[in-house]
Amino acid sequence: MDFDTIAAISTPMGEGAIAIVRISGPDAFMIADKLFKSINNKKISTALTHTIHYGHIVDPANNEVVEEVMVSVMKGPKTFTKEDVVEINCHGGIASVNRLLQLLVTYGARLAEPGEFTKRAFLNGRIDLSQAEAVMDLIRAKTDRAMNVALGQMEGRLSKLIKRLRQEILETLAQVEVNIDYPEYDDVEEMTHLMMLNKSKNVKIEIEKLLQTSQQGKILREGLSTVIVGRPNVGKSSLLNTLVQENKAIVTDIPGTTRDVIEEYVNIRGVPLKLVDTAGIRETEDIVERIGVEKSRQVLKEADLILLVLNYADELTNEDINLFKAVEGMDYIVIVNKTDLPQKIDMDMVGKLANHQKMVTTSLLEDNGVNQLEEAISTLFFEGAIEASDMTYVSNTRHIALLNQSLQSINEAIIGVEMGTPIDIVQIDLTRTWELLGEIIGDSVHESLIDQLFSQFCLGK
Repeated sequence: MDFDTIAAISTPMGEGAIAIVRISGPDAFMIADKLFKSINNKKISTALTHTIHYGHIVDPANNEVVEEVMVSVMKGPKTFTKEDVVEINCHGGIASVNRLLQLLVTYGARLAEPGEFTKRAFLNGRIDLSQAEAVMDLIRAKTDRAMNVALGQMEGRLSKLIKRLRQEILETLAQVEVNIDYPEYDDVEEMTHLMMLNKSKNVKIEIEKLLQTSQQGKILREGLSTVIVGRPNVGKSSLLNTLVQENKAIVTDIPGTTRDVIEEYVNIRGVPLKLVDTAGIRETEDIVERIGVEKSRQVLKEADLILLVLNYADELTNEDINLFKAVEGMDYIVIVNKTDLPQKIDMDMVGKLANHQKMVTTSLLEDNGVNQLEEAISTLFFEGAIEASDMTYVSNTRHIALLNQSLQSINEAIIGVEMGTPIDIVQIDLTRTWELLGEIIGDSVHESLIDQLFSQFCLGK
């Protein structure tokens, strides 16, 4: 497949020590030769691959020195895109980087589209689609666990498993075709209903194993939507500030201080939380506070985890009891805060209302109980999970949807076999399963979907 030569800034825009501008394509070296002047007059096109060279970028139009740079030379196919690649390391000022990019475009390159470097890596066969998507997952990873999941997918852990399942299905389909087309061959093993059933069940088990990891994988990728709820002035904003370790929310003794929903990301022992501090849920005549309370009720419905905060120094109120009713059937942790004050709350009643949900007592003022809370969140998230460094997690929403469709299709094949449906009819569902699994790694996927996926990438990736 023939491509033109593209260029883009690969580092974040803004002031910094260095910035990197990347060029990839058949004319990458020729364009670099036009602009780069090394101290020994050596050309980029004749340099050894995977070497770096010091010199200056010079505008050929007026022989003006534009930048002092280090230029990396990487000859295809041993590059990320499998094309000739040049990376120019320059000073990280906005003006200098933009001037360099303008010169590259003037002398033959084209501005890259979002994700086009990774797209070329996929189209040139260096990586499959699931590995390409893992690149963006790695960039967006908020914890070490999420990063490790993305790295595993980039290394092809998911791809290898999917390819093995597809090969198993393909061999089954091939044997069915041989039996149908060449029934006279006695030396070819006949594909019986029992053999088809066993092979289909093996594939089903593997798909179900992957889907069992999907809840954890998706949360590692996107974060656990965690909502802090409670009556006004029980310490919700103090809890947010403690977990984030910054004063993100205003803390006062005045009820109703928090009027809107505040969101922050935080890493709790490897679990990424999207923390949402809400306005205290209560009946109020204040119009602004009432809007905040309604927003609180809405985010409560969308939460993966709820931190329900109570006041150790207050008796339980109807508002507290209504909150327990509101979170019934959801994953939540009860936090009884302000244990530095005299006890007025009935802890036995709290235990009954919590109904075996996790409970933690804290004094956020004195920083007591925070470790126990973090442990409770981590345990709740990973409870019962098989954690292993070589475990294949599925975290991508697209992958999860395709695996669910594959599971449905293989189940239909199994039902067909058990009902005695002719094998050549059952193979239609098996073929569908094979195609759906292929969409995960990009072996059978529409071009429009590829364009859509890579458009979500940053420009220089």
